Amino acid sequence: MAKIGVEQSLTNVSEALQNNGYEVVTLKQESDAKNCDVCVITGQDENMMGIQNTITEGSIINASGLSAEEVCQEVETRLR
Repeated sequence: MAKIGVEQSLTNVSEALQNNGYEVVTLKQESDAKNCDVCVITGQDENMMGIQNTITEGSIINASGLSAEEVCQEVETRLR
């Protein structure tokens, strides 16, 4: 089963992913993303100050402007 990391404020996305059978981990700190296949972020603090640290080998989905269903579809696409 794929492990999906989701930022705390995206509760609707977390619920939708859980309803689709994914294991969802709340991303409270950077280390929470380490073993995730896909991480879903709000995009609010993406690339702050131009610093880019690789924390996970998985895909990153910026949920800004997407519905929970659109995020679920994007997760499915990235896991193929």
